Amino acid sequence: MLLRLIRLFLGLIVYGVGCALLVQAGVGLDPWTVLAEGLSLQTGIGIGWIVVILGAVVLLLWIPLRQRPGFGTIANILVVGTVMQGALEIIPPVEGFVWGVLVFLLGIAAIAVASAVYIGTRFGPGPRDGLMTGLHARLGWPIWLCRFIVEGTVLLTGWLLGGTVGLGTVLFAALIGPAVHLAMDLSARWDTRRTPRTLVAS
Repeated sequence: MLLRLIRLFLGLIVYGVGCALLVQAGVGLDPWTVLAEGLSLQTGIGIGWIVVILGAVVLLLWIPLRQRPGFGTIANILVVGTVMQGALEIIPPVEGFVWGVLVFLLGIAAIAVASAVYIGTRFGPGPRDGLMTGLHARLGWPIWLCRFIVEGTVLLTGWLLGGTVGLGTVLFAALIGPAVHLAMDLSARWDTRRTPRTLVAS
């Protein structure tokens, strides 16, 4: 249990740093961070704190969907945005488009590794993932359609509020899925080497 908790919080911390790298790269953002940035510009509240608030709002949407949050869900809401806000105050904005793209790719890699680490602890899904699975369970729509509708709406709203949409938005959409898959595969192989196969299977 202690090891799982360490992995959970380590993964969430790295995730928050990865999100900060995406913002400071300045080449575009993923849909939810576009919305967070747009709301931050309109309200003057730090983007990391907006991420925390958005996570809490999304969690409230779980209630009519009859989803039950886990410990990891609550930790995700509180830790990721807080770490992101702190990292944004330390990491300077990137100058130059090429450097921006490289830093953005580094941010995607950090988020992918972090996702594999904290998902592997099985403490519950993040608030946004739970929203997708909840919509799928209640409405019967495919997961991809639920994600497309929700993230499309979030992206458009964030863009209208002034959030940054650009090459990074496309890169994130294209790369985050394969990157997380690769990271989870490597994590599973690492666990298999360190742990008897019967325990891993269980």
